[in-house]
Amino acid sequence: MDKIFNNTEVAFSLKSNTELDRAYFLFKLIANKPLVRIGTAVTNFALKAHLPVEGLIRATVFDHFCGGVNELDCLSVVDKIFTKGVSSVLDYSVEGKEDELQFDFALNMTLKTIEFAKEHQAIPFAVFKPTGLGRLDLYTKVGEKHPLSSDEQNEWNKVKERFELVCKTAHENNVSLLIDAEESWMQDAADDLVEEMMRKYNKEKVIVFNTLQMYRWDRLDYLKQLHEKAKAEGFHIGMKLVRGAYMEKENLRAKEKGYPTPICVSKQATDDNFNAAIDYMMHHIDKMAIFAGTHNEESSYKLLEMLAENGISKSDSRVWFGQLYGMSDNISYNLAENGYNVAKYLPFGPVRDVMPYLIRRAEENTSVAGQTSRELNLLKTERQRRKLK
Repeated sequence: MDKIFNNTEVAFSLKSNTELDRAYFLFKLIANKPLVRIGTAVTNFALKAHLPVEGLIRATVFDHFCGGVNELDCLSVVDKIFTKGVSSVLDYSVEGKEDELQFDFALNMTLKTIEFAKEHQAIPFAVFKPTGLGRLDLYTKVGEKHPLSSDEQNEWNKVKERFELVCKTAHENNVSLLIDAEESWMQDAADDLVEEMMRKYNKEKVIVFNTLQMYRWDRLDYLKQLHEKAKAEGFHIGMKLVRGAYMEKENLRAKEKGYPTPICVSKQATDDNFNAAIDYMMHHIDKMAIFAGTHNEESSYKLLEMLAENGISKSDSRVWFGQLYGMSDNISYNLAENGYNVAKYLPFGPVRDVMPYLIRRAEENTSVAGQTSRELNLLKTERQRRKLK
């Protein structure tokens, strides 16, 4: 297969020279681990001290990786990237809020993005994080089958009601719904809830997608077990496949608590696991839908080859590719140019509240070998092509 991801003219066709320079500058910073650490500490301090840094953050890192401060603010980005055939997934990316008011706010924001998706062809999916609708510790307690106090049981019932309302609304509006995966110790409870929603709303086709983090060595087995249930009970399976974003946290907790880490032994083992999941799902695509959330070119090529081998149309609605806004434009725009389904995750929210998400992204980028240097090389190639210094 031609190496379509090397075409930088297509990849950066929407970027002005100024935006290209900004992207190059940002990835140069992200490539420097000590600088990311210092920058993170300074940013956190500045925000906590209420220093007037939001304008600076907005003009640099925020505008590169986020769609806007609210859903309406995102529309200009949504429309712009859709001119190149790239869809958007509006992702309310406020993290770490743990009170009922905030959960209800996140619920309403998710319902609003479903309405948005229904009205805009350029927004084919809605998305939410389980901890946007309930406390992480509560998911953990439920997943570990610990008894709940009556207050906790009431709280958990509310979480279930929020899940139900979001999935029911998505189903009624015929909008596909991606549910993110998080830390392994809360995931069992989230998986059970999502499974229940699939059983209910994926009878005819996939509406509800769970997420499999393939840096976990147990996830392929989980997929196969779920498939057996789906066959027996007559529902479809939707899965967003990702590698995972909490590796250091996962390894640290496993070490502290003295249990075997759920993370694969190596990057290669993770890659093999991811590709095996693609392979398995493509072999059962009659009852499944894949959202391949990956910045890995090799895995993307593998999925392209499997589509061709199985005679599946490039635009088949059961197979989507997804990347984060501000990253891997060489994959997203070249896929769209060649007729594949592709969507960018478009984070949004108040600048201050989205900073934990942005910091996690920067830290993750510094720990993924090769990702940042690949971005820099592509940007450098395009700057040379445009004869920018």
